[in-house]
Amino acid sequence: MRIASLGTALPKYSYGQEEIFHALTSIWKANPDLELRARKLFEHVRVERRHLVRPLEEYAQFQSFGETNDIWIQESLDLGEKAITQALQRAQLGPQDIDALFVTSVTGVCSPSLDARLFNRMGLRQDLKRIPLFGLGCVAGVSGIARAADYVRGFPDQIAVLLSVELCSLTFQRKDLSIANLIATGLFGDGAAAVIVVGEKRAAQLGCKGPCILDSRSNLYPNTEEVMGWHIGENGFELILSPGVPKMAAEGLGPDVDRFLSDKGLQREDIHAWICHPGGPKVLKAMQQSLAIEDSQVVHSWETLREQGNLSSSSVLMVLRRVMEQETHPQGSYGLLLAMGPAFCSEIVLIQW
Repeated sequence: MRIASLGTALPKYSYGQEEIFHALTSIWKANPDLELRARKLFEHVRVERRHLVRPLEEYAQFQSFGETNDIWIQESLDLGEKAITQALQRAQLGPQDIDALFVTSVTGVCSPSLDARLFNRMGLRQDLKRIPLFGLGCVAGVSGIARAADYVRGFPDQIAVLLSVELCSLTFQRKDLSIANLIATGLFGDGAAAVIVVGEKRAAQLGCKGPCILDSRSNLYPNTEEVMGWHIGENGFELILSPGVPKMAAEGLGPDVDRFLSDKGLQREDIHAWICHPGGPKVLKAMQQSLAIEDSQVVHSWETLREQGNLSSSSVLMVLRRVMEQETHPQGSYGLLLAMGPAFCSEIVLIQW
């Protein structure tokens, strides 16, 4: 099983943090204390720029969850098609080559799901296997690769595509004055990424040289359902984010990784590339603390956070693309994809060049 290629797509609207902050102050002008707290949070998230699917001035005008969800459907299809098309072109494949399509998002809902709606737009096969995923949040980029790998392990002559589309800006809650919502307004952005995962037989036929997917593991932490996620009500998606998340990451991820690697006869020192989801500075630092790795070992995670913000499930795929394209990997070297998300949970994927 190999990762044949990746494609990414970002919205055309791009804003610096200062521009976004000033737009928010006009919305929150009746709450000067809130503005002060927001300023401090914006300064600490280490994000310099984000992409949004709508012009900044439109966000103060949205009236309902239905309105923003309709925008999510249209923009997700546009960005998703671009990301998949780019990935296919990089692998010298076409839409008819896709046997299974996994689509993950946690920032909107629709039925028929996005995969079905992409069928006509992209000219996908009528016998396409569709696997829509919802609710996994930030962990879905890594878990989606793991599930796509599980699929092609069973069908080694086939090709699976994982599409992640996250339009976090559309979940903006004007009236939510919680710390969690303030963090969200300063941290999250919009984007999409697609990964082509090829079964062993098909990879040999194509001469695919991308990294092999060796194995994966999921880890659920008991009694943590309220740590991270969404409350979905009449106002749409309201963020649930416990301040205890960094502590849980620091305490849990290292042991999760050690158990997984030990079962493979490996240790942390054997990992050449650390591909970590940039969930935010506190979470990323907690992951580094738990794994005893330096900033230089996750430089692409920090750069992605700085240039794009947190794109939920899409972010780790953006990091993976940078690692694959901007670094030299000795033959036989190992990489580890890591993310944590709602439930609370972690997901690990081991790759080898």
